[in-house]
Parts: sequence; C-alpha cells; structure tokens
Amino acid sequence: MEWFDIGIFAYVMTYISLLFFPLPSPWDQLASFATLAVTFLVRPLGGLILGPLGDRIGRRRILAFTIVAMSLGTFLIGVLPTYAQIGIAAPVLLILLKFIQGFSTGGEYAGAATFIAEYSSDRRRGFWGSFLDFGSYLGFAAAAALVTVVELLTDDAQMESWGWRIPFLVALPLGLVGVYMRSHIKESHTFEANQEDKEKKAQAGGAPEEGMVAQVRYLVKTFWPQILMGSGLVMCAQVVGYALTTYMPTYLTDSLGYDTLHGNALLVPVLIIVSVALPLFGALSDRVGRRPVMLTGCVAGVILAIPAFMLMMMGHTWSTLAGLMIIGVIMMFQVSVQASALPSLFPTESRYTAMGLMFNIAVALFGGTTGFVISALQSIIGSDMAGAYYIIFACIVGGIGVYCMKESSGRNLIGSMPVVDHEHEVRGVVENVEANEKYDLETMPVDGPVDIETLRGN
Repeated sequence: MEWFDIGIFAYVMTYISLLFFPLPSPWDQLASFATLAVTFLVRPLGGLILGPLGDRIGRRRILAFTIVAMSLGTFLIGVLPTYAQIGIAAPVLLILLKFIQGFSTGGEYAGAATFIAEYSSDRRRGFWGSFLDFGSYLGFAAAAALVTVVELLTDDAQMESWGWRIPFLVALPLGLVGVYMRSHIKESHTFEANQEDKEKKAQAGGAPEEGMVAQVRYLVKTFWPQILMGSGLVMCAQVVGYALTTYMPTYLTDSLGYDTLHGNALLVPVLIIVSVALPLFGALSDRVGRRPVMLTGCVAGVILAIPAFMLMMMGHTWSTLAGLMIIGVIMMFQVSVQASALPSLFPTESRYTAMGLMFNIAVALFGGTTGFVISALQSIIGSDMAGAYYIIFACIVGGIGVYCMKESSGRNLIGSMPVVDHEHEVRGVVENVEANEKYDLETMPVDGPVDIETLRGN
C-alpha cells in the first residue's frame, strides 16, 4: 500500500507540477520532487516514535495504524483543491498530507520487515522476506498501470482537470482491505516470547523498562557499526530503486521526449518482471548467502549503469526498455534481500526501533531525494547521464557496507531461538546446535543448556 501511494504521486507528477506549483520549468519539476521528498524526510520522525512503540505494544498494532494513515493521506490528496482554486493553501495542504504519509511510512517498512523476519524460518528467511518488496514493487506496477488506464480513457484536458485524481481515490478501499487483513494476523512468536521474558524480569524485581530516549541512546551507542553498515545497504538499494520508480517517469518524458502515457507504459512490464523475480533472488540468498547476492548487485551497478542510460538515450522503444530492465536487474540483487538482511543486524527487544531509525534515515537522505538530487545534478552538469553517475556512487557505498557485514543466511536472529519450518526439524537443530557454525548460543535468549522443549516452544 505504501509504495502504491508513492507510485501514484510519481506517475502523475507532471500534473501535480502544473496544478500545484505554477513555476517555470525546471523549477516546477524540482518543486514536485521536493514535495515527494517531504514524505521521506519526515520518515525518521515516524520511525523514532512508531519503532519504540512497536517494540513495546507489538508489531501488529503499529502496522494497522500505518496503513490507515497512509490510505487516508492518499485519498485526501485526490480531493485536494488546486492552486487555481485556493491559491498558496493548495501546495501547503499537499505538503501537509505528504507529511502525514511520511510519518506513517516511517513505521511501515521497518515494522513489516521485522514482523516477517521474526515469523520466517532461518532457512527460508530470504525467500519470505523478499515478498515484502515483491508487494512494494507490485504496488508501483499497479500504480503505473492504473495511471496508464486512466490516461487511455481520458484526453489531456480531462486528465489535467479530474483524471489525475482517480488513482488517489482508489487508495481508500485498498486501505480498508489492508486494515482488515492486518487486524486478523497474530503477533510474532519471537516478540511474544521477548515480552514474556520482560514480564518475568519485572516480576523478579528487575530494572524497569527504559524510556524512548534512553532506548535510542543505547541503540546508537551499542549498534552504531550495524547502523552504518545497514545505512549503506539501504542507500544503495533505495537509490537504484527510486531512480527506476520515481525518477524514470519524469526522465522519460522531460529528457527523452516520451509522452506521459508511453513513459508509464514502458515501466509497467519492467516493474512486473522485477516484482515476480524478487522471491527467486530471495530464495537464492538462502542458498548462497545474502552477501554474494548484494555484492553482485553493487558490482553490476558500477559496471552497467552507464550502458543502461546509453541504451535509453538511443531513443528507440526497445532500447529504452532494455535500459530500464538493466536497472531493474541491478535493483533486484539489492532489494530482494533487504527485508532478511537488515533485521538480522539487531536484537529482538530493539529490532523495530533500530530498523525504524536506520532504514528511514537512510531512505530520507538518499532514497526519497533521488529524483530531486538527480534532477539537480542534471541541471548542474548539463548531462542526461546524471542518473547513472548517482547510481554508481550509491553502489560503491553499498559495496562497502556488504564487505563489512556478517553473513546472516541460515542463522537465528539475535535474541531469538532458531526457527524451523516443520516440527521434525527440531531434534536435528537441537542435537547439532553447538556444532553448527551458523548458530551462536550467545545470541539466543536461554540460560543454561538448550533442550528440545525450549526450541519446540519457539
């Protein structure tokens, strides 16, 4: 839902620029990208507040709240008066609604990734985690397809007058479906076990639970290397991802001369292929490891970014499609393992908080500003290759993060017991837990020997 909402804004940005920011080109485009960036710049605030709440009251409740806030924010953009109708209040209200979206989004991906990682077995965490981004990019594809259909059914005047509003209005019923689904899922066993442990310690006269500020301070002081590593990985994946999903619609129309309809239509098959392939790459990471998959994406980005843009600049439909697909493949190597690699960096009791801060700060600084940065860089250097240069830079940073990161494939999460798919696997895990190099007893929440009943309950 989150990425469907963001995708809609990106794909109708041409109309947003015209109706809400009556400025000369390219300032209208930059103003629209800056408005989109507001969604991301406020995400750390959402992560700072919603993350600790998710670690205290549960992942499920926060995830229900985030989808309600995002859906309402998107729907209200669809009924918002334009600059011609209410003047300066129009862009101000638009920015306010993007602020609300950004705040709720601050708890969305971090919470969903934490939830899925804690639910998944150690052997298949990469596969199941990839479905989070499968849904994300399928949401982008759905947004592009919906905008394309509306453009096919309306002429330019109708699209500018009211057609651009339709995709935003669709968000409300989709959000209601999402709320229903999330209200019927159970809390993760890992979180419940951690809460039970906290209650036992409290009853035994242990130290009271720390406040939000103290929790964040401890997190930064203790896990700053993991935060830096994770931020590098997020930067790489998000810059490549948002270059494809939010920058390309404008790049195809303003720089390469495609009309909005054909520009969006070119992105739909690429996003569908990327979405479908993500679980395959996630499953691959369960076999060969997260680090090899991510490192391949970083190297591919450095080598292939410039050729991809050169193909698009040839001006032929098939060459443009090939260039977009190359960027999509680079992105697949990075994005497919995000939801499994990042939660493994932090312990259960502060995983949501850590993910909320690290992921959202990196996305705010680098992901959400991708379109704005590339557009500004393009204006400064006067080259349509600016996007390729930024992708290369991001992949170099991401490669450094991968190099410093420990392998997490097949390993238990910090602060969690090993998780298996089937009960018959339990005895094998218990009997070999000390000899298995993938399991570290120091990261498990146990006192004394590990027995089969302890693992069976987790």
